[in-house]
Amino acid sequence: MPKAAKASKKSGGGNPYDRKGGGGGGGGKATNTNIFKFDKDFGQHILKNPGISDAIVDKAFLKPTDVVVEVGPGTGNITVRALEKAKKVIAIELDPRMGAEVTKRVQGTPLAKKLEVILGDVIKMPEMPPCDALISNTPYQISSPLIFKMLAMPNPPRVAVLMFQREFAKRLVARPGDALYSRLSVNVNFWATCKHIMKVGKQNFKPPPKVESDVVRIEPLVGSARPNIAFEEFDGLLRIAFNRKNKTLYAGFNQKEVLNMCERNYKVYCTLNNIPIDESLASAADLAAAGATNDAMDVEMDDDDHEDNDNEENNDDDEAMEEDEDEDMPVFFKEQNDANAKDAKTPSKNPKSKVALIVKAKLNKVLTSTGLADKRARQCDQNDFLKLLLAFHEEGIHFS
Repeated sequence: MPKAAKASKKSGGGNPYDRKGGGGGGGGKATNTNIFKFDKDFGQHILKNPGISDAIVDKAFLKPTDVVVEVGPGTGNITVRALEKAKKVIAIELDPRMGAEVTKRVQGTPLAKKLEVILGDVIKMPEMPPCDALISNTPYQISSPLIFKMLAMPNPPRVAVLMFQREFAKRLVARPGDALYSRLSVNVNFWATCKHIMKVGKQNFKPPPKVESDVVRIEPLVGSARPNIAFEEFDGLLRIAFNRKNKTLYAGFNQKEVLNMCERNYKVYCTLNNIPIDESLASAADLAAAGATNDAMDVEMDDDDHEDNDNEENNDDDEAMEEDEDEDMPVFFKEQNDANAKDAKTPSKNPKSKVALIVKAKLNKVLTSTGLADKRARQCDQNDFLKLLLAFHEEGIHFS
């Protein structure tokens, strides 16, 4: 008897459904109706308020012909409502337990034929399934990557209704000068329109998270309304500008790692366009001439930085928050930051090529001619960044 009981316990523990309170019948004891042990590492906070689930689906204005992608369906509270209105719902779920639960939720009903469950990480997928609408009670770990993945789609969905942590949602609608203004803010409002829908208290989730949430509606620009530039190019420029959003753009674009990246891209551009370049080492005279020009600009920029020094100190927390948000920071920034942490900076002894001097001159020419050299990323709007990108392209400077 004890052996049988032990085997039963072991068997139950291996089941993906963690039923507490027993499996069997009756004995008068109250049972725990929560069949899952929710994994907070996956950001599993299930929306339990049916009114909010209804509102999320209603705000997507689904049509009977729509294909909907839902990221993180959980136990299917939003999924079922979307299935009632759409042609098909593709639910992408990382946790196999949840995938089984949402499938079981509609099993044996007409809705089952309209549901497709994909087990996996949506961020690691080569591309998101084509869809008309995207809905999600978004796991907080993938909030930023999910937005960028959607915006980068050649044919993005008509609408996205997404729930995020409140602070992240505020970043989506932040404006130049706001404390939360970031690369995310610029991208979202450049490639789409974003509107705050409603606030959602943490008591509406199980288990309740530590922070409040908000629902936003994003409508990506499509057709002739979509900017006729590559997403990777625009985002590449923003990565550099917002790497230290409280520094001047001149300082940001004159970092060694940025100059090296731009030099590599410029060489590729010249090769593709049959433009001859001189890759020989720069002479002492070339370096002296370039140094005199850069020193003059450095003095001007340093004066401007000194005037805004107090503001820099007040925005230290903003920079820390920016680093936390941008977990997908470019590799060349990460490598440079790691190197700087290990070794003190020393003057470079590597000989410079004439191409490197040309690229640096082009960068500073663009920054000066656009009047943006002494501005900071947090002060610039999307038109400033677009003007900057077009001017760089005219000089053959690219960022992807």
